[in-house]
This record gives sequence, structure tokens and C-alpha cells, in this order.
Amino acid sequence: MKRVLKYLPKYYLLILIPSIAMLIGIGLDMINPYLVQILIDKVVILKEYEILTKLLIYIGIISLLRSVLGYIKEYCFDYMSTKVTTDIKKDLFDHIQSLSFSYFDNMNTGELMSRIGEDVENVWKSLGFGINLIIENILYFIIASIILFRLNWILAIICLSTMPLLIYITTKLKKETDSQFDKISDEIAILNTTAQENIAGVRLIKAFAREKYEILKFLKLNNNNYNLNVGLNYIRGKYNPLQDFLGNISTLLVVCVGGILVIKDSMSIGTLVAFNSYIWMLIWPIRMIGTFTNVVSQGSASAKKIDRIFKITSQITSPKNPIQLNEIVGNIEFKNVTFKYNKETVLKNINLKIPAKSTVAIMGSTGSGKSSLINLIGRYYDVTSGSVLIDGVNVKSINLDFLRSQMAVVPQDIFLFSDTIENNIKFSNVSASQSEIEKACSDSCALNFIDELEDGFNTIIGERGIGLSGGQKQRLSIARALVKNSKILILDDSTSALDMDTEYNLLKNLYNRNKKITTFIIAHRISAVKNADIIIFLDKGEIVEIGTHEELINKKGYYYEIYLEQFESLKEDEVI
Repeated sequence: MKRVLKYLPKYYLLILIPSIAMLIGIGLDMINPYLVQILIDKVVILKEYEILTKLLIYIGIISLLRSVLGYIKEYCFDYMSTKVTTDIKKDLFDHIQSLSFSYFDNMNTGELMSRIGEDVENVWKSLGFGINLIIENILYFIIASIILFRLNWILAIICLSTMPLLIYITTKLKKETDSQFDKISDEIAILNTTAQENIAGVRLIKAFAREKYEILKFLKLNNNNYNLNVGLNYIRGKYNPLQDFLGNISTLLVVCVGGILVIKDSMSIGTLVAFNSYIWMLIWPIRMIGTFTNVVSQGSASAKKIDRIFKITSQITSPKNPIQLNEIVGNIEFKNVTFKYNKETVLKNINLKIPAKSTVAIMGSTGSGKSSLINLIGRYYDVTSGSVLIDGVNVKSINLDFLRSQMAVVPQDIFLFSDTIENNIKFSNVSASQSEIEKACSDSCALNFIDELEDGFNTIIGERGIGLSGGQKQRLSIARALVKNSKILILDDSTSALDMDTEYNLLKNLYNRNKKITTFIIAHRISAVKNADIIIFLDKGEIVEIGTHEELINKKGYYYEIYLEQFESLKEDEVI
């Protein structure tokens, strides 16, 4: 909760104004029982009817003012808590965006959604309702206790005699509910993750007729969540009635002893009625202990989980004093680079020089380190040892935003937003003109199928590109990369879903573009890499072959074997 409370000083007026309204409202509430005392003792008992009108007017004014002040208090506290939770969501989202790739490798989307959504909302309830309730009831309890001692110290002691036991019960209740809310929050995150994965993968589930299995899995998780909430209600049911019982015992004792004092003329009836009213200002906070304990416990458990995310720092950050580069030319060098992921060596002793504007093709078997190699250029991951240089400067010495702004990447896992085709392409360059967009789509061989759509560039595609074929999604992703006009272009196996003719035309367009840039192409087909300036073959994280197409054919090694396998089914003029 400490991190959450740091947001409050920013909205001090939204705390000060309702606090003043609360104090005045509580003060007015304290006057009402006194007016009732006068009404009974002087008007009812002594027949002083001339003061009746004044008393009723005072009571009416107090009631009206109490309503207005109550509105101000509730509105301001709710408004403040909404502003705070908005800030928390923004900062949490910004922080998540700043985390490195490795964090998301082991984090579920559903859990993060649960933290940003439900857990922040729990904090809102805690701030807007819980803290307001706690402060108000504490003030009621303290002020009412002082007044009770002034009215009759004997009855006040009797009334407060159950307080130690109530405090003990409340402490036990908070401890157990804190633990239970923590478990519920974790279970909800698992439930949200399962729901998110099932909805996103519903086509796969239906394709394999796994609906029943997934429904049963979800029901099991939902049942776990149900059991945890039942357990929470059991805890409440165990302690809340006891709290109410002790509160009612206090009232019963006061009425009995107070009645005896009235019979003995040691106290007036009006004072006893007023005393009874003040007692409820003690009992009500006691009865609300269970409610605000639950709210605060829930908010506290959620705040702890949010705080855990805030405490995670990105392993990859911009240097404090970066080397300033006006632009990147595109010369890239790997010097004795070794990269380990989860303590497993992925790349070993990579030494490589790539001149600017070269086209570099990377081949190798699955798991050979192809994607890892190119991920080091943009510092999506950092080298374990050695260095990656761009234009002679270590990438760790370049401002991270600037470095990545000079790169365009088409990843293996194609992601398209549920938006128009034009907005998906402009994602990498929001200021791109229509002619630039069309040129990028033409070079990526996407223009033809876009023109065939009824709404063309304004066609809204489904989530993650649902409704488009794999090849269409790849072509749009390549267009999105091309429209960025970056100095370095990385295509990570991004033509695998294209037919041979489309791939041929697309790569030909890339090779013949007016503005040549340093390009990396990860591919498994010879047709995609044959015309590259440099072809690298990786095996078990090491460069085992490097050269041009002709040079590698003459070596008759790994590349040559792949060539023979694929060439059997290709006409020679189809190989670029």
C-alpha cells in the first residue's frame, strides 16, 4: 500500500475538502442526540413547548447540511480514488511497456490483465470506500467515547468493556482475510489467463474438438475460485456475528444499567436516550469493522501484487550518457559474442562483419540460434559476453529508443491489430503518406489483394489478423516494416507462408529497392537467400559456414545439402 499512498499528495485538495466536510458532518451528528435530549427533558417532560419549533428547525437544518456535506465527502473521495487508480493504471502500463523481452517470455497475458484491471479496481475500492470508512468511523468512535464519558463515566466504561475482545477478533479477521484475498487474487489471474488463451485459441480448440476438455478445465479452475470465495465467506461468517453480538451486548448492558440510573433519578430519560444514540456511534464503527477490514484486505492484497510488478526492473536500459549518433549507416559487427538464455548457451563465439547496405541471409536448423543472433542487434536481449557494434559503436552505448527507431523488424510471430489495414501498416510510421504506404504494399506484394477488398485500405481486420491468410498477414507485416524507412531491416522467417512466385517477386522488390539498407533475412528456402550478399549457416549456436551462394555450393557442406534437397523439387529459374 505504500506505493499507492505515494499518489495521494498530488490530490491533496481532493483529500482536504472532503476531510473538512467529514469533520463538520461528524460534528453536526454529535449535536443531534443533544437536541433530542433537550426535546425529551424539556419539551416532553417539563412541557416547555415554546422551544419545540426551534428544536425542530435546528434538527432540520442539521439534517440538510449533513446531506450536502455527505455528498461533497463521497464525491470528492470517489473522484480522488478514480484519479489515483487512473494514474496507477497509466504508470503500471508504462512500466510493463518498459520491461525487457525476457520478462514476457515467462509471464502470462491473463495475469498482467488481471493486475491492470481487477487488482487496480480493488485498490480503487480500498481508497474510495475503505479508507474513507475507516477514518470516519475512527473519528466517530473517538468523539463519541469522549462525549459518553462526559455524560456518564460508569455507562461509558460498561459500553467500552467489550472493546479489547473486539480488537482481538478484528486482528484475527484481518490476518485470515489478507491470506485468503491473496489466494483469490492469484486464482483469478490463472482463471483470466485460461479464459484469454481459450478465447484467443478458440479456432484451434474447435479444430481438434477439444471444447469439452477446455470447458472442464475452466470449470475446475472456476470451482477452485468458488471454493476460495466460500472459504472467505466462512471466515467472515466465523467472526462477523461475534462482532455484532459483542456490540449488542454493550447496548443491552447500557440500557439495563442506564434504566436503573433513571429509576434512581441519577440520570434523566433524555440523557439516557442521548446516551443510547451516542452508543450507536460506537456500535456502528464496530459493526463496520468486518466490512472495511474486507475492503482494505482485498485492496492491500492487490496493491502487493501491483507493487511486485513495479519492483521488477528492465534488464535492458538506455545508457545514462549515450553516444549521440546523427544517423545509423548500417555497418554491423559481432565481436566474440556469446549469448546464454536461462543458463543455456544459445550462441558461441560469434565473429561477424556486415558492411552497410548488405543483404545477409541466415540459415540453420530449428534452435540453431538464428533469431537470437538478430535479437542482439536491437538489444531485445543483451549479449552474455563480447559486443555487438553498429557503425563502430557498441549497441549498449546507444540510446535504446534511437537504436530501435532505426530498425524495422518482421518477427516470426506475426501480430496485427484489430484495426484497418492502413492503420496496421502506419503503426511503424504514423506520418507515412498514402503514396509511401502504397509503395510499401507494392514492394511487399500486398497491394493486389488489398485492392480486391471491398473497403481496400479501410478494411478492418480481425484480432491478430483473423480473416487473412498466413501469407497475407506476412505481406502486411513486411509492408509495415518497409514503410518505416529504417536503416536496418530484419525479416525473421517472414516469407515462409508465401508461395514461390510471391516470394520470388517480393524478394526481387527488396533487392531492387532504390534505397538499399542493411537487410537480414532468416529463411529455410534456398530461393529466399540465393541472391544475398552474405549467407550464414548456423548450427548449435556457431557459424559453421559463411559466404555467397556460389561459395557455399562449392564447399559442399551444410548449405549444399539443403540446396540438393530443395533443388530436386525446383526449376533452376525459380531459384532467385
